[in-house]
Amino acid sequence: MEKSSKILIAGGTGMVGSAIIRRLIKGGFTDIHATWRTKTPQKMDHSLFQPDLKVSFNYQTSPIIWHKVDLTRQMEVEKLYSLVKPDVVIIAAARVGGILANDTYRAQFIYENLAIETNLIHAAHIYKIKKLLFLGSSCIYPKNAPQPMREDYLLTGELEPTNEPYAIAKIAGIKLCENYYRQYGDNFISVMPTNLYGPNDNFDPETAHVIPSLIHKFHEAKIGNGKVTIFGTGKPRREFLHVDDLTGACIYILKNLDATQLYSMGISHINVGTGKDITISELVKLIASIIEVDVDIVYNKTKPSGVKQKLLDITRIKGFGWKPKVALENGIRDTYDWYLKAKG
Repeated sequence: MEKSSKILIAGGTGMVGSAIIRRLIKGGFTDIHATWRTKTPQKMDHSLFQPDLKVSFNYQTSPIIWHKVDLTRQMEVEKLYSLVKPDVVIIAAARVGGILANDTYRAQFIYENLAIETNLIHAAHIYKIKKLLFLGSSCIYPKNAPQPMREDYLLTGELEPTNEPYAIAKIAGIKLCENYYRQYGDNFISVMPTNLYGPNDNFDPETAHVIPSLIHKFHEAKIGNGKVTIFGTGKPRREFLHVDDLTGACIYILKNLDATQLYSMGISHINVGTGKDITISELVKLIASIIEVDVDIVYNKTKPSGVKQKLLDITRIKGFGWKPKVALENGIRDTYDWYLKAKG
């Protein structure tokens, strides 16, 4: 991937997509396209995006051209590829959420994610895209997988029931990339990040992942002197990766790893994480201390806790020369600062 490559980010207004755009701009890439559907670009970061979506605009030296597309519609995706003719496609678009959203919107999670990835990956084959990066999730691994989880643990056991529909969709995306390579030689690669957090995340406590949900709950408790209720026991261990570390890994992989190298290792994807985890109760205490709030904390043990541990083995990506840089406490402080600015 060269700095002059035409890059299309599917899902440019999400946490991951917007972070990738920031990384590309910082890296001097000059031909960036991105999609959006319901979350308009000007709601993300006013220093980066302009309210007029009808024309392209410049930030520093890099033009970003926005395309409003329903990625679940095959015809719209094919029109997008025909118009843009990208060299590189990064699939950051997905229907995502925390444990409650995964367990509540099960049909939507499997349908929308399957539709998005099948449309984008198949069209990338049709339009002969030079390189494609598909972003998945660590929930693809069996609920009782040995820890830390290596790439070859995929499909070796049952999935965690609460997020099974989402996990199945992501596994399908991995296998699409792998088999388009095996049948056609397409340069399609899958990356599986651990639990992500960072600026521009979803902070709705009903649908958010654990860190943004806790940030919102503790901030509201701080200004309202209320209690904070946590789903589950607080005992499960989780690994967290700042979104800026993920984007660094994505660009590094696009520059340094091809499908032939990946699949020759006998794996279908590559893990991206920190190699360190923390209990939910420890995370709760850390976020409370960062927000500087002292409130009652109640663990609702009738709600699901999820799997006991979910830690990725990142030996392979470290072997390629990449490692994470953002410490968890610093990353949460950065995220909370962004949250406060976004709230005005």
